[in-house]
Amino acid sequence: MRRSTARLARSKVLLAELEYPHDHVQIHRTRLPFIHLDRVLHFAKIDRDGQVDGFIAVYLPDELAILLLQRGELQNAVALREGGRVVLPIASALQHIDEEKERGELFYASAPSQQLAWMYQSCAEPALARVIDAGQPGQLLPVLRHEVFSGVLELIVDGRVNYLQFENGEHVSGYYSAMRDGENIEEYVSRLLGPDPEGRMPRVSAGSFQDTSSVPEQASPTLIQTYRELYWAIVTGADELASGTATKKADKYRDLVKNVHPSLKAIGQPLEEEAVAIVASPNDLTAALSEWAAQFLEVVEVVAPGAASDVLTNATREHRFVLQKAGFYDGLPWTANW
Repeated sequence: MRRSTARLARSKVLLAELEYPHDHVQIHRTRLPFIHLDRVLHFAKIDRDGQVDGFIAVYLPDELAILLLQRGELQNAVALREGGRVVLPIASALQHIDEEKERGELFYASAPSQQLAWMYQSCAEPALARVIDAGQPGQLLPVLRHEVFSGVLELIVDGRVNYLQFENGEHVSGYYSAMRDGENIEEYVSRLLGPDPEGRMPRVSAGSFQDTSSVPEQASPTLIQTYRELYWAIVTGADELASGTATKKADKYRDLVKNVHPSLKAIGQPLEEEAVAIVASPNDLTAALSEWAAQFLEVVEVVAPGAASDVLTNATREHRFVLQKAGFYDGLPWTANW
């Protein structure tokens, strides 16, 4: 299979060459047609060997998609492209992987949670590009020390990704793709950035960004679908008690509330339509549905006094424990009666 020629933005490094630091390899780089991704994700969730922090890197013709796992759960998704880096809706990432499965490759490995946070952050915020003086590779660390730099430096050399953490200009920790036993950071950086035995200089990409300690949890496609079903269960229940006048009011308040909670656009989408792919946290979904329900059911109460409590009880009964834990009912003036 011919590998992609897509390059990392603003560099000569090929996306297909990128290799991230890792601990235990779960699946060596393998062509996607031989991988059942759903089963891999299921293994990560239920098997003790899979319930670890790690990442799944999927090399596609036009991007490198990375699924970030924490304790085996799919936590978030990012992508590196020629045009830049993005945080992806999980549904979009999985769909693109499925569409390109004949031409992609997959690599799956465990990695420290701190590294995963930096992998996420390198795509979530615009990194400050760093110019490396090819003639003086040993000056990189002194320059950062002079700047009293605090943050994370991503240093990619011939596809090998490294993360170096600094506090007030001093290197304090990191994750490295090719450090040798007994090698200190100055020796390692000088070796990486220096010429190879044949005198060729490496292809380098460097950028810095703010330190972060965790990967934000993104709502899964399953959870988004559950909230869509809850939205329409509330609408249907209200329509039955309000003589068929509720649906238009539901749409009106959906359009109002989504200005504050954009995820409501996806939650309130008709069930017969394909789901809108969004990046939202579980808390975003709960806050959006709760605020919409509060405003919508208040209007329903005018038409059918006492209906709000009955609608909540019937529409959310099946998912009441999840909703209680998420705090959905806390923002509502009515009580569901189980």
